[in-house]
Amino acid sequence: MEESPADIRRRQLEALGREEFDLLVVGGGITGCGIARDAALRGLRVALVEKDDFASGTSSRSSRLIHGGLRYLEHGFLHLVFEASSERRRLLRLAPHLVRPLEFLWPVYSGARVPQWKLAAGLTLYDALALFRNVGTHRRLSARQIASREPDLKRDGLVGGARYFDAATDDARLTLANAIGAREAGAVVVNHARVVTLLIDGTTTRGARIDDVLGGQRIEVRARVVVNATGPWSDELRRLGDAPRAANRAGVRGSKGVHVSVARDRIGNHGALTLLAPNDGRVMFVLPSGRQTIIGTTDSFTDAPPDEVRASERDLAYLLNAANAFFPAAHLTREDVVSAWAGIRPLIAASAEQADPGNASREHAIAESDEGVVSITGGKLTTYRIMAAEVVDVAAGRLGQRTTRKPPTRTLALPGGDLAYIEEAIAAAERATADAELAAHLVRAFGSRWPVAAAAIAAPGGGERIAGSVYTVGEMRYVAQYELAYTLSDILLRRTHLGFETRDHGVDSAERVANTVAGILGWSAGDVGAQVSAYERDISRIFGIDP
Repeated sequence: MEESPADIRRRQLEALGREEFDLLVVGGGITGCGIARDAALRGLRVALVEKDDFASGTSSRSSRLIHGGLRYLEHGFLHLVFEASSERRRLLRLAPHLVRPLEFLWPVYSGARVPQWKLAAGLTLYDALALFRNVGTHRRLSARQIASREPDLKRDGLVGGARYFDAATDDARLTLANAIGAREAGAVVVNHARVVTLLIDGTTTRGARIDDVLGGQRIEVRARVVVNATGPWSDELRRLGDAPRAANRAGVRGSKGVHVSVARDRIGNHGALTLLAPNDGRVMFVLPSGRQTIIGTTDSFTDAPPDEVRASERDLAYLLNAANAFFPAAHLTREDVVSAWAGIRPLIAASAEQADPGNASREHAIAESDEGVVSITGGKLTTYRIMAAEVVDVAAGRLGQRTTRKPPTRTLALPGGDLAYIEEAIAAAERATADAELAAHLVRAFGSRWPVAAAAIAAPGGGERIAGSVYTVGEMRYVAQYELAYTLSDILLRRTHLGFETRDHGVDSAERVANTVAGILGWSAGDVGAQVSAYERDISRIFGIDP
């Protein structure tokens, strides 16, 4: 008989309290999950705890891009661009279901801050830093060629532009793949487990006391090394260990990035575009995302608590006005916004003193506290694997172990990533489901594991669509059974993106989905009601718009 999710969680919690670990990783964003997977693959005994859900913070609120960082060339961050370009190439190979090539157009207008000659020079350098091994090299385009590819784009002042390549991803599922990969490599991985105290023996951190948010029990986790991978919450965790000093030694400064999504047919873009915002010249993106288009992003320092950050009316106006400037026939208004969300980029405080956060370095830094906590701050989604490897090197050194020069994550595919040809997998899924849209979705979400999800959809009632979306009852059952989802928010916001992709953020479907997975997750009728109420609170917190 298949083990239930409740039994899996119970065993993981028991292991947390029973064993001593080499490494306790605190934080289940992309960096923390990447560290846990890397360390477990190197043979370390690893525990990972996350106070909410994997990718519930910044890692599910990004631009959903794996990119070299073309705009960083302006600020001279050549090493970061080289590193990110290398990782982009690697992730396209190791997670082809989650990371896919994306062609961008960059139109150039008369009087633009970046003229055509400068763009051409920058793109030549961009290709060179990728060792000319990107999906394709850039190509200069005339105004007529740009207009033929994007007919709804503003033509007044258009002088030309260029085509270049980066990659798109599903940020939440990329994070989840690392969490699942860590667990499959032997790590104890627990979400909804909040650190309340660091355990300090004399002057050395020996673990942490955690609260099981779902079950209410308190557990002491013993570990030889503790890693702080909590991103925007890094200073908060530091204060648990050395409060007198940490209050005056913040390591992170937050920059808020806001995105909005609108129906694809409202804006009329055919593909992805890189644009310069008309009022301040900031680089922004218009990105295709299924049936929708994502417009982003802002970049402004914020002191908002990471749990409470969200978009404001001013942020929406900035993004919509910019989109309308380039797509004048769209006439986007506030009513066109399907969803808007904000995340906090955890910039290194020492490098974020500029007046403009867009100029601050996205480099990362690793530090060790007096009590021996290893902290990682800064960085970006694209370079998470390198960041993780460097942290594990430091932790291994503290454990007195020799480090591996080439960690296994360099060549080992992420779960679901062992696909020789993505298009062949999609074709096979289409033959199995007789639905082209569903087939592409299943392979893009689950990779080589799509047949198990397809079997859940083929079961009685499994093929019913949720809210007219690509998501089905069967997929909801699958993610509840196999993907470490324990709350309705886990399912509707991160295992799927229903909350991001519907105007009501999935509220009208919440009870139906909760009842669909109740038997799998052991929820009573009362639990279903509580889950729906908690989901509605999360929706208000994440998608609410500040004045």
